[in-house]
Amino acid sequence: MKIYKINVNGKSYEVEVESIEETKPEKPVLKKEPVHDMHADIKSKVLAPMQGKIISLKIEVGSTVKKGDVLMILEAMKLENDILCPVDGYVRKLLVKENDQVEINQLMLIIG
Repeated sequence: MKIYKINVNGKSYEVEVESIEETKPEKPVLKKEPVHDMHADIKSKVLAPMQGKIISLKIEVGSTVKKGDVLMILEAMKLENDILCPVDGYVRKLLVKENDQVEINQLMLIIG
């Protein structure tokens, strides 16, 4: 393994990088039979792009949505930001309500 020092946005980080040639599997990797994943019908998770307050919901659980539809409006620093749908589908789970405060990268809804 090699250790590198990198700078990102003025912050310094040390990272370890492992070469593929350096790793040797101890035993062969066995392929498992596919298991039904209860989350397989999740097409997309919508995360909060920034910290703010949900001021308006434009959808509810079960709503059919298309890519580009406005799902909700998030107020941050006195600006209203449209949260757009990333894929076609339906609202499978809604995890926020109007007037909720959200943190950056907080899961807000799941599209199936």
